[in-house]
Amino acid sequence: MLKKRIIPCLDIKDGRTVKGVNFVDIKDAGDPIELAKRYVIEGADELVFLDITATLENRKALVKLVERIAKEINIPFTVGGGISSVEDALALIQAGADKISINSLAVKNPQLITDLKNRFGSQFVVVAIDTKLVNGKWKVFIKGGTYETELETLAWVKKVEELGAGEILLTSMNSDGTKNGFDIETTKAVSELVNIPVIASGGAGKTQHFTEVFTKTQVNAGLAASIFHFGEIPIPQLKNELKNKNIPIR
Repeated sequence: MLKKRIIPCLDIKDGRTVKGVNFVDIKDAGDPIELAKRYVIEGADELVFLDITATLENRKALVKLVERIAKEINIPFTVGGGISSVEDALALIQAGADKISINSLAVKNPQLITDLKNRFGSQFVVVAIDTKLVNGKWKVFIKGGTYETELETLAWVKKVEELGAGEILLTSMNSDGTKNGFDIETTKAVSELVNIPVIASGGAGKTQHFTEVFTKTQVNAGLAASIFHFGEIPIPQLKNELKNKNIPIR
């Protein structure tokens, strides 16, 4: 069995780490470089940096930030936000990113997934999927969770795998920031549908939530933000508790 990964997520806005609830009510959570360095010391397996308000101007700023991050940390990290071409991805990878994440632009231009796979290999390509329950159906949302698409989540998940994604970052918008636990039902369905790694995101509030998602679904990693940023659950403590429950952890 693959060992499970613990991944802090840093949402970046104007060069700062921020965190919201259900994708709104955004608050400052600190300097991304300092947080990243702390997570390396604490034993995080990977990091994810998402530019949540990516624009052309921020894209250049994000490349500079990635260069700074790469100089300061020695664990793999994924970068996403506003990547619309192979050239955008190349700039981030050359700056030091280990993987790139696409979301809205994957929906608008699915061929981008295949183009990125062909250029860099599927292991570099993470497709982030924001999903929300609407009238009894799980739908895919884009533009930072502000726009509902026609896509149903499970169909899109399967399509993403077929197009060449190497990993899926699945965020349940209904759970995001609530600290009430991961969305086990949806996460289970997605992780059992595909043969590529799935990262569970949205709702972690205590160590028990990680235990649940790792034992009740097939996900390969658990991602969280505010509980790590604000020191509510130290990563060493989380890993020790998971190991004590015989969950294979890196």
